[in-house]
Amino acid sequence: MSDQVISIIGLVLVFLIATFTKVHMGVVAVVAAFVVGTAVAGETADEIFAGFPGDLFVVLVGVTLLFAIAKNNGTVDWLVQASTRAVRGRIALIPWVMFLITGALTASGAVVPGAVGIMAPIGMGFAVRHRINPILMGLLIINGASAGGFSPISIFGTITNGVVQREDLPGSEGMLFLSSFLFNLVLSVIVFFLFGGRKLLGRRAETPGAGGSSSAPSVSGPSGGGSAPIPAPAPAGGQQVAAAPTAAPPKPAPVAQDPEEEVVRLDLARTLTVLGVISLAVGSLAFDLDVGLMAFVVSAVLCLVSPASAKGAVERCAWPTVLLVCGIVMYVSLMDKMGTIKWAGESVSDLGTPLVSALLICLIGGVVSAFASTTGILGALIPLAVPFLAGGEIGAIGMISALAISSSVVDSSPFSTSGALTVAGAPEEMRDTVFKRLMAWGLSMTLVAPLATWVVFIVPGQL
Repeated sequence: MSDQVISIIGLVLVFLIATFTKVHMGVVAVVAAFVVGTAVAGETADEIFAGFPGDLFVVLVGVTLLFAIAKNNGTVDWLVQASTRAVRGRIALIPWVMFLITGALTASGAVVPGAVGIMAPIGMGFAVRHRINPILMGLLIINGASAGGFSPISIFGTITNGVVQREDLPGSEGMLFLSSFLFNLVLSVIVFFLFGGRKLLGRRAETPGAGGSSSAPSVSGPSGGGSAPIPAPAPAGGQQVAAAPTAAPPKPAPVAQDPEEEVVRLDLARTLTVLGVISLAVGSLAFDLDVGLMAFVVSAVLCLVSPASAKGAVERCAWPTVLLVCGIVMYVSLMDKMGTIKWAGESVSDLGTPLVSALLICLIGGVVSAFASTTGILGALIPLAVPFLAGGEIGAIGMISALAISSSVVDSSPFSTSGALTVAGAPEEMRDTVFKRLMAWGLSMTLVAPLATWVVFIVPGQL
């Protein structure tokens, strides 16, 4: 058995062990790099460590630290409240506010699971308060995270564009971002009407203190019906609130907001946080400054201005994601040294039909990502496609865009990080149903997304 085959078997085992056990994928990847590097490739420890992505480590820690501080000092809450006020209580627009805010967070550099982890509990609170299908809310948050996730300063975008640049392939950072955003936008429009968005049109929320009550939303399938509404949590007196009738009244009564909800206003720390995120985007895009180092600078300034907002921020960094990405990249770097990536790409090309090979790669990305972290999949699969793209028979920009989208829109699966965070953010009495609906939707995307992106980005041959 060749060394290349052994290294691929090692990568497969990394994903299988992490998927079906509780062992973190990053830990397994580091162990695999050590075992395969030492026993098969004959690498020394220093040579194995040379594959550790120090620059990516700084980016991941820096941006997650910055957004942990932004959450601590209330900047994220201010942004949510300001956006809700901007739509003037139009309930149908609230899911789209969540879509745009989550997209803005990831486009500014927040890790996708981190942004979903912040927004999912907030969005589910809105869903309960305003009788919005939580599946609709959850999917728009996940799609929003994916929509912004491939900006030039985002984690997904940094990983993808970094691979393209290192391999000297033709690429377009703007096209990758635009194609991902538009695909997720169109997908979200479909989700909106499949999961009850039409019933929200024309409904408005009352101003705080106007009275009224709200009940939990029904969790229905794509048809918008067919399942009974889930009863609202019992009030303080212990009496269970009766479930709403399945037949909606002709003119739904407006739903009151919580009159005791604290209004978050801009203060010095929040203003500096907003300016810091803007400077991060401007510095990286206009002056080509390192995103990770700039994020550390902004975080340090915010800690000095408001030490209270920095409390616990380091602990809230996305350390599991950092370990996962660095471990996977470390192992893939070893595979590159062993010649595995070139060998695998040439094997895919030998299938004889470039279009079929391209579709196969996208399907692999979608299926594997539905059961694992997209961040790790991007770091592993895009390098495998590099030799295949070097032949020039398939456009590199279209192929990278299709693979990136196919691997990210399946994050709605509850077996993936974003889907799991959304289920965790749902009210306890809804979690089982939310899990089942997201599982059905996410697994359907493993087929729909690769086929759709293949038809749109690869078959025309224009990219």
